[in-house]
Amino acid sequence: MNEKVIAVVTAGLTTPSSSRLLADQLADAVRDELSTRGISTRIELIEVRDHAHEVTDNLLTGFPPAKLREVLETVAAADALIVVSPTFSASYSGLFKMFFDVLDDQVLAGKPVLLAATGGTERHSLVLEFALRPLFAYLKALPVPTAVYAASTDWGPNAASLRPRITQAAGELVAALHNETPTHTDPFANPTPFEDLLNG
Repeated sequence: MNEKVIAVVTAGLTTPSSSRLLADQLADAVRDELSTRGISTRIELIEVRDHAHEVTDNLLTGFPPAKLREVLETVAAADALIVVSPTFSASYSGLFKMFFDVLDDQVLAGKPVLLAATGGTERHSLVLEFALRPLFAYLKALPVPTAVYAASTDWGPNAASLRPRITQAAGELVAALHNETPTHTDPFANPTPFEDLLNG
């Protein structure tokens, strides 16, 4: 059985965090999608907060400490990435950016990436398109079309509303791993005739 390695990079600042919760759900969805294809998955979870001091040392000295070097090598060796950042001031967090600043800028070239973010309100959801997607385009990664944003209202009783988007994004990441074009259902392919709309 083939095995795919998925590196999950989450930059939540608390334990537990909503970013970690979203990261776990995305990783589970990708694992389930690969399992339906008969492919096993190894998830490598990277909590950036656990390496904050090493990342700072790397930025100041230009050299990663041994523990951080192992983490960076894990990202480099992964078949695909899931990245999740909390939203700070309408962008990704400083800690999230620092981690990718110390990563060699060629490591992610051609690597499929699922983008995700969390925040207190839905108004920050464009962080995915105006901050995360340009960053990973610059790093020459291949972000999948569907990104996932979770606001505070997407947890608890409303958690099920996030599931279709998670499933869609996971399917796209797995398709990208196999160089497939993900299929989408066009909601306008079979419109209701205007006459029927008038008839109520």
